[in-house]
Amino acid sequence: MLSILYRGPLASCDYDCGYCPFAKRRDAPEQLRADRAALERFTAWVAAQDAEISVLFTPWGEGLVRSWYREAMVRLSWLGNVRRVAIQTNLSCRTGWLAEASDRAALWVTYHPTQVPYERFLPKVRSLPVRHSVGIVGAPAHLADARRLRADLPPETYLWVNAQEGRVYSDAEAAEWTAIDPLFGHSRHAHRSLGLPCRTGDSVISVDGDGTVRRCHFVPEVLGNLYDGSYRPALRPRACPLPVCDCHIGYVHLEPLGLYDVFAGGVLERVPAAWNAAGDQVSRSGR
Repeated sequence: MLSILYRGPLASCDYDCGYCPFAKRRDAPEQLRADRAALERFTAWVAAQDAEISVLFTPWGEGLVRSWYREAMVRLSWLGNVRRVAIQTNLSCRTGWLAEASDRAALWVTYHPTQVPYERFLPKVRSLPVRHSVGIVGAPAHLADARRLRADLPPETYLWVNAQEGRVYSDAEAAEWTAIDPLFGHSRHAHRSLGLPCRTGDSVISVDGDGTVRRCHFVPEVLGNLYDGSYRPALRPRACPLPVCDCHIGYVHLEPLGLYDVFAGGVLERVPAAWNAAGDQVSRSGR
């Protein structure tokens, strides 16, 4: 199976989080048209493949407020060769369209306490009809919000915490976040990655709107192009060329960390195996 992290030209977002460089950024109409065309081309390519594929959309901006991302999620979820299609989102979009998607669609949801009323966000998350994880940035100002969210979410919903960029956590601070997310330790420190075997560039690739293929979002070396097939000869096991990896969508693929076992069945949507099992039990019980 080939896992693809797709990031098109879209760079606009409807939120203005202080820790995000794309806050309240607007794309010009021609940029939006280019993004839509690129996504439709990518979706058509996936549909034409015989091999099994999983897709994670990682837009710089918020994709699901755009109809073409919702349409792509639904279409891809029903393709026989797609094992999973997921997207990172702030969930500011309407969610009724998810009823049209298959059970292979999933959401990686981030809660931004300064951007959306809690009373609006919580019911929307609790009513999601597809697999999902929910997360928050581990800023000190968000600690009470994270505790409240963990208490109010169903136990089978995984609540992850991303370490705030550039922040050094004391052991006491880390313990507070670990009480919310038992896997916070993986995010707390950047991982030394130089020379370590990584699945990116072999079974995982990054693709941009032009079809340029790289091993991941963080290594600029080009492996080829998706649409002319020139990337295929470059796929092989390889080591990470960077000193450290500090983003989940990167280090989850580092083989020595063993996170494919931790997130078995839910790597792209960031759902750990333990929560996968809890969700399956709830589904079988009819809750």
